[in-house]
Amino acid sequence: MCGNEVRGMLRPFLLLLIHQRPDHGYELIERLADMGVADVEPGHAYRVLRSMERERLLTSSWVPSDSGPARRRYELTPEGLAELRARMSGLARFGTVLDSFLVLWKEHSELSRR
Repeated sequence: MCGNEVRGMLRPFLLLLIHQRPDHGYELIERLADMGVADVEPGHAYRVLRSMERERLLTSSWVPSDSGPARRRYELTPEGLAELRARMSGLARFGTVLDSFLVLWKEHSELSRR
């Protein structure tokens, strides 16, 4: 996934990554890339993080760094965990629909090659 496809999914992706392990923005962007979500614009990711912080889904604090200036570290709040849980049921339903779509595509593309 990249570009526009991920824009609407960035919130739950970031919530899940932060739930796994609180982290800094740059590391979160790298972890997104590791899970196949490439081409996330850093500015957009930071705007989403700040928005979620304003909504009290996340908290952040400045953490000193050994190799440079202090960096903001994001952590999930109880409200953020509730938001993640609420989004997961919808995403699971969407995954089922997407799986059905991919099966149909595979069947159709195989028929088209004959």
